[in-house]
Amino acid sequence: MANETTKANETDITGGWLDVSAPLHNGMAHWPDNQAFERTHTLAIDRGDAANVSAITTSVHNGTHMDAPAHFIPGGNGIETLPLTATMGPARVLEIHDPESVKPDELKPYNIQRGERILLKTRNSPRCWETDEFVKDFVYISHEAAHYLAEVGIQTVGIDYLSVGGYFKDGAETHHALLGAGIWIIEGLNLTQVQAGTYELLCLPLKIIGSDGAPARALLRKIE
Repeated sequence: MANETTKANETDITGGWLDVSAPLHNGMAHWPDNQAFERTHTLAIDRGDAANVSAITTSVHNGTHMDAPAHFIPGGNGIETLPLTATMGPARVLEIHDPESVKPDELKPYNIQRGERILLKTRNSPRCWETDEFVKDFVYISHEAAHYLAEVGIQTVGIDYLSVGGYFKDGAETHHALLGAGIWIIEGLNLTQVQAGTYELLCLPLKIIGSDGAPARALLRKIE
């Protein structure tokens, strides 16, 4: 009975929301040529200061984050221009089984519609987030799939590692296809505990003027 009460209280506290963000911490995986995340204490109580105060240095593309058009599109808009409707509202989590990349043939049976928010769960979630080493052979969105999503006209796409484009191929091509079509990108999701289905999405990046991206906190709540 105590266990049932505890579970009920936990549900009440979270309101059914699942945090699908990757925690930021020193030593975490990052794109090889990007600034690593580092938090340092500028003031510390145990050093005699009145308060603890931290400073951080980081690429805006570490952990869970969003890409703005400015990331790959010359003259593109910064992250502060994100319309809130792009990352607040119903979203579909689609399970991808291809071990290499997301391809059109696996997307087409889902009958994706214009204006949808699509989150892609791949083998990245249970695999890549288990280590602080950067995983180069993560599952990415092929440029063919990116063009397919652009043709359909979705408004947002998310994936469960640090880039929608691959490390070895389709890096710039996939970003150009998506961002050039006005699709907003969420990267670095951890969907390990999430099953395929329809959810309420809440994902808000930091409002950094003119930035090519920004760290974000992403939450999902199942829609019954």
